[in-house]
Amino acid sequence: MYRILPKETASMYTRDGVRLDADIYRPDAAGEFPVLLMRQPYGRAIASTVVYAHPMWYAAHGYIVVIQDVRGRGTSQGEFQLFQHEVADGADSINWAASLPNSNGMVGMYGFSYQGMTQLYAAIAKPPALKTICPAMIGYDLYADWAYEGGAFCLHTNLAWAVQLATETARLRGDQAAYQALLAASRNLPLNSPEILQQLAPESFYHDWVAHSEPDDYWQELSPKSHFAGVDLPMLHIGGWFDTYLRGTLHLYKDMVACAATPQHLIIGPWAHLPWGRKVGAADFGQLAASPIDEMQIRWFDQFLKGVDTGLLDQPPVCLFEIGSNVWQKLSSLITPSHKYYFLSSTGLASIREDAGKLISHAPYPISHTPDVLVHDPWRPVPAVGGHAGMPAGVFERSQIDCRSDVLTYTSAPLTADLSLLGDVLVEICCQSDQDSYDLCAVLSQVDPDGRVFNMTQGYLHCRDGKHSITRKIELQPICIRIAKGNCLRLSLSLACYPAYTMNSGNGAVLSSESLMNAQIITLTVDCGASQVLLPVMGNGDWGLGTGE
Repeated sequence: MYRILPKETASMYTRDGVRLDADIYRPDAAGEFPVLLMRQPYGRAIASTVVYAHPMWYAAHGYIVVIQDVRGRGTSQGEFQLFQHEVADGADSINWAASLPNSNGMVGMYGFSYQGMTQLYAAIAKPPALKTICPAMIGYDLYADWAYEGGAFCLHTNLAWAVQLATETARLRGDQAAYQALLAASRNLPLNSPEILQQLAPESFYHDWVAHSEPDDYWQELSPKSHFAGVDLPMLHIGGWFDTYLRGTLHLYKDMVACAATPQHLIIGPWAHLPWGRKVGAADFGQLAASPIDEMQIRWFDQFLKGVDTGLLDQPPVCLFEIGSNVWQKLSSLITPSHKYYFLSSTGLASIREDAGKLISHAPYPISHTPDVLVHDPWRPVPAVGGHAGMPAGVFERSQIDCRSDVLTYTSAPLTADLSLLGDVLVEICCQSDQDSYDLCAVLSQVDPDGRVFNMTQGYLHCRDGKHSITRKIELQPICIRIAKGNCLRLSLSLACYPAYTMNSGNGAVLSSESLMNAQIITLTVDCGASQVLLPVMGNGDWGLGTGE
């Protein structure tokens, strides 16, 4: 470990003459060192320490660490426009960082969320000095991986982020009135007030994201996925089972494995977007769930920026935290498990009695035609509790939600053996509505012998042509979990998960109190006999490579 020189502040100029400012942390030693670059919009002093070690820790391992304010944020000049300048500015910043005094000319990048996105955009430019990146919790396809899920707008996370950025913009502009209004709003989310939404300012990304509710050319132009062809860098992909952007992490990893010649490693912990620790929501996943990411990144950067054989490339490239057993499982690749089917069966009272709706492991014969009826009242929507889209995210006891009469529940018999799941859960619901449009929320939980209900994964789908009877397919968040024998599985269905997602008015999304006034009561009929759950089941020998700590 090196001693660290006092932090210095330096500036560079982009190709169009905009000054970008950065803090630089250096080892107190002679010689040349690789550079680690993080580009972020939240004020460089924070340096993503909500999830990572301080830059001084990385510098002590023999790196020049550069934490830069992106254009229009912190003290950097220019106008901040979400993701618009990050390709060119990222390339310019890498070239500048590579030429810093005592740099060996090799640059790696790290960071999560927006700081993960700046890595992808910089990689698109293919600057020669960029040798590796460690993108964490990113949106590869910005429409499907970030802004929308199943065609539904991810209201709470998008609005909270828009308010956060707008509040900082007001502070930088010295607009006291806007700052105070937005600060108050940030403490009282969600909100449907048109006045507060107007405070986001015309340039806020939020207005564009709401306006572009379909995956049109706007998203194609903005998304890294559309421009990533030919990018081939060693990447350490980092995700969390309860991160709202896990879809993006997995989509990028799978694309890179399919086309890249360079090493691609994946680690997914039992974490929400932040923080990364053993406790997520109401669950404690044990000591092994504490983040190993800082140590892993040092080994990764030593391998690809210093040429040190750290043994990393001799290890399995996929490392997944298995919830339930609370150990890390290592795999040579993301395998595709076999599927186990559970079928829905009901007396027609699944919204009233817990024993009325059942998950059964064989198709009901004769097929039950007893429908379940689900009624959504916009005055009292089913609330979001945990999962990957709720705030806070994670695991929570949700029996009070399942007891509501606007939630259908289907519960299995107690498991006779442990059940391990890895991958995508798919729920297929045959249903028909009395309105043109509706939304479906599916939550898969485990019920312990004491009757407590803990969510495992969930999914959401915006449905059109509601008056036609059709089978809707809801993709749930990928999962890695071992469910102990004696526990039951439960599927919960509702027509809202508010405010994680916008409510459906019966004719589209409710985005303000003005549109809420026109929202309709929605009645949905579910044909249980034609509905099922597909679970990705791991066999006893599927892990193959065992567990690791």
